[in-house]
Amino acid sequence: MRWSVSLIAAACLVSTSASAALIDTPLSFSIDGTEFAGMLVHDDAQPSRRSILMVPNWMGINEGNLAQARLVAERGYTVYVVDMYGKDIRPANGAEAGKAAGAVKGDLDLMHQRISTALNTLVEQKTVPVDRARIGAIGFCFGGTVVLELARIGTPLAGAVSFHGGLATVAPARPDTVQSKLLVLHGADDPYVPADEVNAFEAEMRAARADWQLVKFSNSVHSFTDPDANAPGQAQYNPDSARRAYLMMDNFFEETMGAP
Repeated sequence: MRWSVSLIAAACLVSTSASAALIDTPLSFSIDGTEFAGMLVHDDAQPSRRSILMVPNWMGINEGNLAQARLVAERGYTVYVVDMYGKDIRPANGAEAGKAAGAVKGDLDLMHQRISTALNTLVEQKTVPVDRARIGAIGFCFGGTVVLELARIGTPLAGAVSFHGGLATVAPARPDTVQSKLLVLHGADDPYVPADEVNAFEAEMRAARADWQLVKFSNSVHSFTDPDANAPGQAQYNPDSARRAYLMMDNFFEETMGAP
């Protein structure tokens, strides 16, 4: 789904630091000759002590998802928007996005390599200071799937949040492997992530002895935080669930990373 800047602003993503002078700084990495062109969104004058690795929805890097990242950053974070496809792949529609996301989801080794390299790039960049103990990850839809996979392989993070992401995996977390605290925000009526998938995820997390929370929002389907989502019964914006989800994210990161 694409994001509308004006509608996001109306989604109650209320800034915790309204005076922040946010700027966008390109931040790329390369794997096997392919450049992945992400964006670091940060307060130029006083960077936040809390950093977030953000994987956008299946549309990848576009202006709408960058606008979303800026609004998240205004809540008191430095946000690194990750390019999971490569700089030459910028989906223009759902069909292209499905093909790009499917290629990544269908190859877990490739997914793990890209998202882990992105994390290392955030840690090693010199634009803003980063406290390794205060890095979290968030993802939306496809991005939620990616950040959960990052946690499954034992990556140490302060926390990871999935917004209406897919929960299935072909490589379940092994016992005592997950080092990140997890917050999974799920639409209770999401047809793309049905009850069987949710139940399997819960069983996986119990077996892994992970520290996890799963919140189900009533009257909510897929993409409930996306103001442009308008496919009734399938993918649709729910302003109440969106507002509550972002507040839960803030509370979760305040617990795991401390105050801004």
